[in-house]
Amino acid sequence: MDAFWNEWLRQKGVARDGEGKLPTAQHLQQVQALQNGSVLAPLDNYALIRVDGDDAETFLQGQLSSDIRDVKDGRAQYSTYSTAKGRMLASFLIWRQQGAYYLMVSADVAQAIAKRLAMFVLRSKVKVSLVEGSALLGLSGPFAETILQGHFPGVASWDPLQQQTSGDASLVKLRNGVYLLAGTGALPCDIAAAPDWQAATPEVWALHDIEAGVAWVTSATQEQFVPQMANMELIGAVSFKKGCYPGQEIVARSQYLGKMKRRMFKVQFGQPLVAGCKLYSPQLPEQSVGMLAAVCQVDKERYLGLAVVQSQTWSDGVFADEGHTIALQALELPYPLESVTE
Repeated sequence: MDAFWNEWLRQKGVARDGEGKLPTAQHLQQVQALQNGSVLAPLDNYALIRVDGDDAETFLQGQLSSDIRDVKDGRAQYSTYSTAKGRMLASFLIWRQQGAYYLMVSADVAQAIAKRLAMFVLRSKVKVSLVEGSALLGLSGPFAETILQGHFPGVASWDPLQQQTSGDASLVKLRNGVYLLAGTGALPCDIAAAPDWQAATPEVWALHDIEAGVAWVTSATQEQFVPQMANMELIGAVSFKKGCYPGQEIVARSQYLGKMKRRMFKVQFGQPLVAGCKLYSPQLPEQSVGMLAAVCQVDKERYLGLAVVQSQTWSDGVFADEGHTIALQALELPYPLESVTE
């Protein structure tokens, strides 16, 4: 995170320890603000990859799981990037800005993903690069729409994943009252200066994605899931009508052979866990039945998360330890777990 946003967080009273963690009490205060107030969160856990050039659309169409032709000016899209075996290396939020494609990705895998994509450019007229000095902000709550209206007119009436560019900044509406502001240069100065914001860290902002049922591939979960296991086709990140891309045969076969054995569920539990934590069930005692993909503490002894689990094992219970003492409870997602083939 750059010095400006570090100082902004300090002025807002955010005090991390030597490991970059918040005291539990302050974390829970931010959770309350996220749920009931207006929050601005500098998101240094994400990075931007820029892909531009005459052949950029064709190149990305042959690498990613979504139909890149649908990423037009004014429309963002989720997507994934997989190995030849169909296991996700990264997940993205993609939009176009000033003729280039911008891929928002987890920061801990961004450099490796940019390097891997660049390896396949070959003779195409494409340039892949990490965006240096970018700022990614999460904004939510009633004040967010009030201040954004001055730069992006009509923002309150936008549909989810609608996108607009203003100068060097792009705004994407994620869902009602929740926005992503990405700056490849200077952001509008009045946004940070507004006094109405309550600050939040990326660990707290993750609750918005958990509530939306959107899992980000990080270094802890790389190559663990076929896209459908993480419900990627349910949020528009997979097209089954486009051409080939790495892992496409596995992804298509998984879809058309029948119901997915593993799916992602919103879960709650009572002890601290981390993304990448393996899950177990007495139904299949000799093996792991899934993995935790995202976590956020929401109360003193309550955590929410996203977990990829063998669906059949819920009947006997899903646990975060082989002794079956840390139980997970499945909660409702904002979308149905029904296969799509579009």
